Amino acid sequence: MNHTAEPSFPLWFLNQYPQANEVLSSHVPPSSQMNINISNKLDSRSLVSGINDGVLALIAPVVAYWALSLFFHIIDTFELAEFYRIHPSEEVTKRNKATRMQVLIEVIFQHVVQSIVGYVFFIFDDFTPQSSMAIYNDIWAWKYESYIFKFFKGFLPNWFYLFWYCYGISAIKIFIGFVIIDTWQYWLHRLMHENKTLYRLFHSRHHSLYVPYAYGALFNQPVEGFLLDTLGTGIAMLLAQLSPKEQVLLYTLATLKTVDDHCGYSLPFDLFQIVFPNNSVYHDIHHQNWGVKTNFAQPFFIAWDTFCGTEYPGYEEYRKGVTKVSITKYKEFLNQRRALKMEKSNSLKKQE
Repeated sequence: MNHTAEPSFPLWFLNQYPQANEVLSSHVPPSSQMNINISNKLDSRSLVSGINDGVLALIAPVVAYWALSLFFHIIDTFELAEFYRIHPSEEVTKRNKATRMQVLIEVIFQHVVQSIVGYVFFIFDDFTPQSSMAIYNDIWAWKYESYIFKFFKGFLPNWFYLFWYCYGISAIKIFIGFVIIDTWQYWLHRLMHENKTLYRLFHSRHHSLYVPYAYGALFNQPVEGFLLDTLGTGIAMLLAQLSPKEQVLLYTLATLKTVDDHCGYSLPFDLFQIVFPNNSVYHDIHHQNWGVKTNFAQPFFIAWDTFCGTEYPGYEEYRKGVTKVSITKYKEFLNQRRALKMEKSNSLKKQE
């Protein structure tokens, strides 16, 4: 049977394995085409040469944490973006109850625990990459047998099925991971606040930073750090059935997002703060003594706060119609709040 190959699509494996077009253009399952010989190395290549993807999933988040923290620390130290700083720099020393050295030591310890637990998961993980033939069997089945694609098989080009297999499914699984992490952290985080004993024993450590900064993102009491972050992402990995490559992406994105939420800046070009309404401004409210019982959602979305009515009252007016509240709007919000507080205080004094 002669097959006409479709135009090349810029995916490395489509160019490297042109037999894929032949498989997908045929109405005969690839398993019965004896002339196809595709290397089994297709899905076993590591993202970084010489490093197993499972190990990279432990290394990448730690590197990402300190790299982004260093970026914000340089901005902080040399005062490169003062206009976009949420709180004046002097408040870091004045209001925070933990020293920078205490924060540094605690975060390093949490990374050690996180890496050890992650390595235990890695040792017992039985993930086995599919062979190339199994991959193309799956793709062929989707094209000709699946309910999702069978109505479109005459219209969708062959590269679409390859793209869907390599990126579409992973994107859905990672999004599910986002939802699981958000759900786990919202309810456990909220419990830590609503139970006075849990707050005093564990979560109060994190809230000794009234003025958050980037590398203080994981400044937690060790038990809380394990339960909230390490265990939460582990559960997301297991429930979403993430491959090592998908773990690398999920863990790294979650880490970068957490650092960004605590950075203390509202930079105009920050994609995390543009895309997600749950950003540094939103989370800053939670770190203030007047907002500590609100804005529990972290790290990605604010759906649980919205659904449960735990978003800080009045703030929603400032983000209405926009994804990101600008630093100017947030400072306007803070000033308005201070003015109302002063007005109430003066009114009480007059009554006395």
